[in-house]
Amino acid sequence: MATTTAETIPAAAGWLDPFLEMWRPGTGEPRQVREPATGRSLLTVPLSTPDDVARAAAAAAAAQPAWAETSYQERARILRRAAEIYEAHRPEFGTWTQRETGAHRNKMHHEQNFAVQEIHAAATMPSQPYGQLVPSAQPERLSMVRRIPVGVVGAITPWNSPSVLGMRVVAPALALGNAVVLKPDPQTPVCGGAMFAAVFKEAGLPDGLLQVVLGGAEVGEAIVTDPNVNVVSFTGSTAAGRRVGELAGRLLKKVSLELGGNNAFVVLDDADLDAAASAGAYASFQFQGQVCFAAGRHIVHRTIAGDYVDALVEKAGRLRLGDPYREDVDLGPIVNEKQLARVDGIVRRSIDGGARLAVGGTHDGLFYRPTVLADVTRDLPAWTDEIFGPVAPVVVFDTDEEALALANDTDYGLAGAVYSRSISRGLALAQRIRAGMVHVNDQTVNDEAVIPFGGMGASGNGSRFGGAANWNEFTQWQWVTVRDEPKSFPFPY
Repeated sequence: MATTTAETIPAAAGWLDPFLEMWRPGTGEPRQVREPATGRSLLTVPLSTPDDVARAAAAAAAAQPAWAETSYQERARILRRAAEIYEAHRPEFGTWTQRETGAHRNKMHHEQNFAVQEIHAAATMPSQPYGQLVPSAQPERLSMVRRIPVGVVGAITPWNSPSVLGMRVVAPALALGNAVVLKPDPQTPVCGGAMFAAVFKEAGLPDGLLQVVLGGAEVGEAIVTDPNVNVVSFTGSTAAGRRVGELAGRLLKKVSLELGGNNAFVVLDDADLDAAASAGAYASFQFQGQVCFAAGRHIVHRTIAGDYVDALVEKAGRLRLGDPYREDVDLGPIVNEKQLARVDGIVRRSIDGGARLAVGGTHDGLFYRPTVLADVTRDLPAWTDEIFGPVAPVVVFDTDEEALALANDTDYGLAGAVYSRSISRGLALAQRIRAGMVHVNDQTVNDEAVIPFGGMGASGNGSRFGGAANWNEFTQWQWVTVRDEPKSFPFPY
């Protein structure tokens, strides 16, 4: 049973407490959930087992047909009610988000806003057209195609933006008549899991349609391979995504993979330097760089590279580190020791390989200081690897064609940005960057509930979340024909 104590319950807690006291996402070993900023225990919750996954998926499959037949008005009403409940309890949900993930309050508020937008966008989907008439070579036959639910969607989500990355699957999948088995990261069981279950239960979602399980790779693989799970949506690292894709492929299951990124931030010689440095610092440092579409490679024209590095250094030096829940700070902690060691290792190896440490490169516990690396070359890990930390590697170029080659010098293809005072020049370059999302005179960390979000190459398998793309992910085509009079066939010939 999930347990909290008077000492560790967040100050804004209240509505979720009774739910958490009764919540049993699994029958496995208890896991203590700790606050990255302080190391304090927030709660203890039992993990799920593969048997728990099987029971959850079976219950979801049993509940889904009736939900698919539920009127579009009722499905939309429940989604709208879920948005109202989420809004009513945002302070409490925000507290859990900050304490479980180490998010700064601005990032937390953004995540809350976006989660509500996802629900509102999903609530419009049940009333949208879901098919069309199509021509037939037999004029006496009415021929149509329609979108029908896929059945049960398995959703595996990460710790870094659990409210958004969970809601962008759960809300549209439910809106379109599916059931969902959700596995949040075990580091964020409340803001990534229990919160969803509580909100939709209160909104009137019928029992069985949203199942939350909790665990690591073993539980994730159980979701992917369960016969009752029809579609798998995975957001996480490229390495884990390859494993998910491999398992799903063997079973001929549709899988949606939104993976890592090593995103290019290109600054041309005619850019507004102050604006570019401001955007570059935000894109690399906000939420400690722990977002898949953070700016991972700053590609800057040689004539302004020195001034650009100086501007990044100045901005990094003004950022305050500390507990984002209790202090007025700009950056919080790296999520855990393993991730901290990975970030620091990339920085150390890059410096040993010839990069110049312009600022940062040190840490106090899990608090890693924003870091700028100059003189980076293409053979260094700061260039080749997704860092997932507050690090801005800078490499220089001389021509636009060289900038393009550098931007595309990666297996990833999630996001990119180009800064230039010439819109036509910036757009011409942006349109040749191999990435799912590219922005001119803006930074890389952009998303909206109504746009198809996703990447190319090692950043995903071409799947998308948001807007019309949700129909592609969570429904499938069915062809239906009707004859007014039954037709007989001259057979045998």
